[in-house]
Amino acid sequence: MRILIIEDEIIIARFIEEQLTANFNCTTQVALDHLEVAEAMPQLMPHLLLCDINLKEKQDGITLVNELQNTYAFEVIFITSYQSKNMIERASALKPLNYIIKPVDEPSIYAAIKLAEPLIMGNSKLGRLSGEDLQRYKFTETERTILQLILHKKTTKEIADILHVSPYTIKNHRHNICRKLDLKDENNALLKWTLLNENLLS
Repeated sequence: MRILIIEDEIIIARFIEEQLTANFNCTTQVALDHLEVAEAMPQLMPHLLLCDINLKEKQDGITLVNELQNTYAFEVIFITSYQSKNMIERASALKPLNYIIKPVDEPSIYAAIKLAEPLIMGNSKLGRLSGEDLQRYKFTETERTILQLILHKKTTKEIADILHVSPYTIKNHRHNICRKLDLKDENNALLKWTLLNENLLS
């Protein structure tokens, strides 16, 4: 289970991360603001977001999650000091799995994740791009073919030989694909992405 912790107070974020890694089989990452969230989402492809509502930015956690749901498939648990009915209603509209009131402690984190875990692990659509979102990247036929070959762990040279083009051409295609997916142009970034999104490429 991959979990992204969106919390602008680093001490709280690290405490939550420690509780998660100590009690669950999970991969975690912390994002302190919306810029770190934007970088983390395509890299981690989280199944679950633990998101603070008050991020001390123009965009609060509810608005951020709402926008992310247009692109990614994940569940969310809100963590916040807000207890107003209006805030709870706004959060509820996004159908979170839970709503934890600060101050957070070990039992509340454990209970929230323990109850959410079977729902998350039983949903194969989570931790991926949303089904319709793949279309918006407008991959060319060649790019889709390259993604399929990367999925099958073909190297740049092997892909070039299969498509009867130069490795330099394949490198250009890979770079363009990374730009469309907002991935860092690194050797394993596309392989990791294709493995996470195999169902969308089939």
